[in-house]
Amino acid sequence: MKLKHIKLLFKNILFFSFLITLIVPAYSELSVEEIIKGRKAIFSKNYNTAKRVQSLASNGDFDEAKELMKEMSENYKSLLEYFPENTKEGFKTESLPAIWENKDEFNALMTKSSNDMIELASIIETTDDIRGSIGKLMWANCKSCHTKFRAQH
Repeated sequence: MKLKHIKLLFKNILFFSFLITLIVPAYSELSVEEIIKGRKAIFSKNYNTAKRVQSLASNGDFDEAKELMKEMSENYKSLLEYFPENTKEGFKTESLPAIWENKDEFNALMTKSSNDMIELASIIETTDDIRGSIGKLMWANCKSCHTKFRAQH
């Protein structure tokens, strides 16, 4: 009986190890260009999604808005992996050196942005001030990041 459980455990470990190699992106194997373009795409997606969230919430379409807020939250978490040291320059990056000089602050802002989107999703239907809540919990984070960590364009 023990041997059967050990075999099953071993099979599961091998299976999950295999899945991890397929699912978890190998950021170290991505080129600088892929990383920079990837982070730009995520920020762009979040901006476009934020505009949709604003519109949906203003129109009372809370369920769809909340799903998009959760998606944005996950995007902010994923951005933590998109700023390795070797991606400071090139490929029209608009990221300022302040990101790497203040890495903990930048990471904290991405984490706060992620958490704020979850908070916004939890209060959006009950807030008396939809526009103000969106401004405080979504747009203020965008502004904070752009002010300190993004080049003017």
